[in-house]
Order: sequence, then structure tokens, then C-alpha cells
Amino acid sequence: MAQLTEKYDVIVVGAGHAGCEAALASARLGLETIVFTVSVDSIALMPCNPNIGGSSKGHLVRELDALGGEMGKNIDKTFIQSKMLNASKGPAVHSLRAQADKQDYTRQMRITLENTEHLTIRQAEVVEILTEEKEGKKHIRGVMTSSKAVYLAGAVVLATGVYLKARCIYGDVTNATGPNGLQAANGLTDSLIKHGIRIRRFKTGTPARVDKRSIDFSKMEEQFGDERVIPFSFTTDPESVQIPQVSCWLTYTNEKTHEIIRANLDRSPLFSGAIEGTGPRYCPSIEDKVVKFPDKERHQVFVEPEGNYTNEMYLGGMSSSLPEDVQEAMYRTVAGLEHVKIVRHAYAIEYDSIDPNQLYATLECKEIEGLFGAGQINGSSGYEEAAVQGFMAGVNAVRRVRDQEMIVLDRSQAYIGVLIDDLVTKENTEPYRMMTSRAEYRLLLRQDNADQRLTPLGYEIGLIHEDRYQALLEKQEKIRQEIKRLENTTLGSGEKVQKLLREYNSTELRSGTTLAELVKRPELSYEILEPLDKDRPQLPMDVIEQVNIEIKYEGYIKRQLQQVKQFRKLEKRKLDGDFDYGEIKGLRREAVQKLNLYHPVSIGQASRIAGVSPADISVLLVYMEQKNRSNVSRETIKDKEKNPEEDPRV
Repeated sequence: MAQLTEKYDVIVVGAGHAGCEAALASARLGLETIVFTVSVDSIALMPCNPNIGGSSKGHLVRELDALGGEMGKNIDKTFIQSKMLNASKGPAVHSLRAQADKQDYTRQMRITLENTEHLTIRQAEVVEILTEEKEGKKHIRGVMTSSKAVYLAGAVVLATGVYLKARCIYGDVTNATGPNGLQAANGLTDSLIKHGIRIRRFKTGTPARVDKRSIDFSKMEEQFGDERVIPFSFTTDPESVQIPQVSCWLTYTNEKTHEIIRANLDRSPLFSGAIEGTGPRYCPSIEDKVVKFPDKERHQVFVEPEGNYTNEMYLGGMSSSLPEDVQEAMYRTVAGLEHVKIVRHAYAIEYDSIDPNQLYATLECKEIEGLFGAGQINGSSGYEEAAVQGFMAGVNAVRRVRDQEMIVLDRSQAYIGVLIDDLVTKENTEPYRMMTSRAEYRLLLRQDNADQRLTPLGYEIGLIHEDRYQALLEKQEKIRQEIKRLENTTLGSGEKVQKLLREYNSTELRSGTTLAELVKRPELSYEILEPLDKDRPQLPMDVIEQVNIEIKYEGYIKRQLQQVKQFRKLEKRKLDGDFDYGEIKGLRREAVQKLNLYHPVSIGQASRIAGVSPADISVLLVYMEQKNRSNVSRETIKDKEKNPEEDPRV
């Protein structure tokens, strides 16, 4: 029979948040790219929470934007409420979170993909990856769809989300579909297993969507957006996002809610054994919360609009897989939801994912050259975690095709580096969620300085335009010049100065000091000191923010920079990816097993593998030193044999 065959440079399987970023990165770098989706209407779908960002996730979105990704720009076009979380705390944990109009978010991302040069969108199910042997190693060749059409490419990015052998479950009802009743991808798992890829079964869930008209908002706490909205994208005009915002609402479960849940646990597939997959610890179902925290009298429920042009509201914090009748009963015990009408019932969803320990930090598969994984197929959770992986996989797929050195962000450069390093070096037995506590150098990896950290790399990759790069250089120079000016501007102890200090309960001066020294005081800031600073230049808000932070936290920043210096020493000590660690005497058996399983690329990466102790690292360092000395000795002998007249023994 005749068979359709097409050739591209890069193939992306899946058009969720990971697939969109991978496809856009590849196409924008000039490679002919095709992205497959089970439904073109589901591009950048938000099947669960209708928001972007949040604690640590906001960092990821800003880093993605700094590198040249699309998610930040898209949410700036489509948000309906925006807040800076943790604003009362230090800048390291400030995180943007925006409520999206989910239909508009999908529509705008689809428009972007459809109008990107070198990018083809194809609705089809990919059921098989095609490989070939080259010099004893498997290389990707392309993919095959359910219709037997063959698509050839030099690199393939798998960004299948939660669609692999997906099952949606509530009560005793099981539907073999992806989220929102979309077609599951049932063929690809078997192909991956056939090629030696280890598969795991994970689970996530979503709460009910309810009719806004059936809610009594007078019994809930209204949640407003920020008065002054800060955009996600560094390229968005801040004035363009100062728009009227919708409200969200907060209510709580109660003991009656918990009684209904406890009385029906035997009907929950989560506890009956009907659900096999492991769920995310940090985003548990309401059943999980009630069982694991029996002493807690109430749990938060966030009631959030799904968009401007729908009455559907999302009940954040009450995901469930309980039967329909139990859901109706438990939701109606919550204040404001006594007469609620459910539009879509809550459900759990099970899906296949790969063990990400089979990937390099480039997100390329160790067993199959040219095959990359991105997003929830790698065992992560969340739109933001998926998007940044998609971007990195897309960039590295291009570099694989072009035979260029791949890009790896380390833990001291970006939250993206922390996320990927955790996935590929740690034993993640549940869907991985990014948190600020996972980043050792979070004072350096703030969401406000993502452009300074990563835009030069985005420029080097080719996804940041010249004008944006030059604007960054100008911004950095303004920051440097203003800090220098403040350090060299001295104030006396006159009454005007003392009055301002008393106003903010700050210790009065006994002698002169610099403006920079005053900025360092916790109760003062760059903005507060403006009345004392007669020569202050007019500066943009983002420059002012950086000046304030860099001066105020100078000591802490220097300390973390010193820690990064030590960290990078270990990262520079490279290891042989194919080495058999059983040859090293002194390593514990568990360390040998783990090192041979993960094949770390550096001493630093080896040190983060569970089961590899500091003592094992010491043994590795001694072995490497001995090996280096031996290599140097052999080279010296060879040189002497070539030039015996230079040997003093001759």
C-alpha cells in the first residue's frame, strides 16, 4: 500500500505547554519543524488550574521569557487577574501568579504557532518511534502515526503530557481518555518499552468546575489582584497590563465536608486500589488531605473564574476522584456552595511517564541519540515545569541536528537548572513539583533578575533579538552607575536627615554616611531615601528595583557567590559517561550501582545522586587524581621517547 512519508528537521510530539515551547524554539532557530497533537483545539490547553506562575513557578516563567520563550508573553496577553505572591517577604521568594482566561490563552498560543515560519501543525496520534543503528548505538530516525504515515527527522521531542495510556477516573467510572474527554495516546508506550525505555505510572487530579450563578459569594472572602500589575515578560510594556481585573474568592471546607469524605473513602478509587499511579505529594486530593491531616478542621478552597466569557468557576484545593453523588454532597457543605451546580465533575487521571534518570541533563535520551523528553512525560507536574523543559529540549534538538554543543543550565544559573538536575539525578517516585526550597542559591536566582542571568544566553542561542540584548546591556550599565553613585554620595547628620530616620524608626546618625549604607538598613529603601537625594536621576522602575536589592542584600549575595564558586569547581571535574565504577576500589556497593545507573557527567552531579555519600565522592576524587597523574606520566614518557636528547638521563 502507498504510504505517506515526509521529512523534517525536528519532530515534536504533543502541543501542550512543553510541546509549544519546543516547537517554537526549533522553528524560530530556522529548522523545519512539525508538531503533532491529538486535537488542534487542545494546543496549550489548561486542563487543570487556569493560571500561570505561583511560588517558584513564576521564576520558571520569567527565566523562560529571558531565554526567548513564549509563555510569559502569552499570559501577559490573556490574564484576568495578577498578583505578586510573598510580597511581604524577601525578594528571593517573590513570585508572579496570573489567573488566565483559559480559552483565550489557548487561542493566542495557537495563533502564535500557526503564524511561525518553518512550523507545521499536524493533528494525528504518534504510535511509534523509529530508530536505526549507527556505530553500535541507536539513533532516532523519525516517528510513525496511527495511520502508518512516516515522518523522518534528525531529532524528536516527546512532549506527550498526561496522554500516554491515560485513564480518567471518578468513583467506579473509568474512561480511557485524556483530560476533558480528549483522545488518549495508547500506542506510543509500547514502542518506548520495545526500545528499552523504562515506564512509570503516575496520577494527577482536578477539581469540579461549577456554575457561577449557583454560588453565594457573600459567604466568601474576595481576593483582589495587585493595584500595579508587573508583567511576566521583560518585553511587555508595563502600562499595557494595567487593566481591570476580575476577583477570585476564598472559602473553606468544614467538619461536615470531612465527615462525608471519611464516610465514603471505600468508594474512592484512590483508596480502593482502582488507581495504580502515584500522585503528587504537594497537590493532594481533598480525600488525601482529610486522611493525612485528621486534626485539621478546615482546608482552603479557591474559587476562580475560568475566563471572561464563561460562567465556569474552578474550585482550587478540592480535587477529587470520589463518585458523583459524593462530590455533590461534599461540595454543598462548603460556605457559599450550598446550592452549587456542577458543570464538570472532578476526576483523577492516570498516565504513563518515563523514568527521567534515562536522560542526560540536555534532556536527550541516553539510549537513543536524538530522542528528547520534555514535560510531564519526564515525571514532572505543572504547566511551567513542562514549558521550560520543552524550551530546553527544543533548543538542544536543534543543536543535535546541527551537531553543535548542547546547552545545560546548572543549579547556580537558574531554577530551570535545578528542575532538570533534580529530574535526571534523583529518584522521583511521584510527580515532581518545583519549589523555592529546592534551589540552594535562591537569593541569586530571583525572578526579578532573570533577564540579567539568562538573556545573554538566549542571545547566544539565537532566540533573543539584537535590540533586546542591547536594551539589557543599557539596563545593567544604569544599575552599575547608580550603585556607584550611591556608594560615593555622603550625607551629613543634619536635621532633615535625622527627621526622615525618626519617621521610619531608624537609628539617627552620629556622623556622616553614604546613601548606600542607609539603603542597607532593613527599615529603609532606595525609594524612601529620595527626599535626601537631590542629584537622583530619573530611572525606570526595574532599574530602581535592582539597585535596591543589590545594595540591601550585598553581603548575602557575596556569600552565595562564594558558594557558587565552590559548586562550580565540582561541576568542572568531568567524569567519563561510559565508565564502569565497579573498577574503583573503595566505593560502596550502593554507590557503584547508582553511579553505573546514572552515569553522571561531573563530580558535582555525582554528589547529588541519592545513595552516593561524601565518602564515595572522596574516593572518586582520589581515583581521578591518581588517574590524571598516571596519564601525565605516560605522556611524559612518550615525549621523552620521541625526543631522547631532551632527557637528562641520556
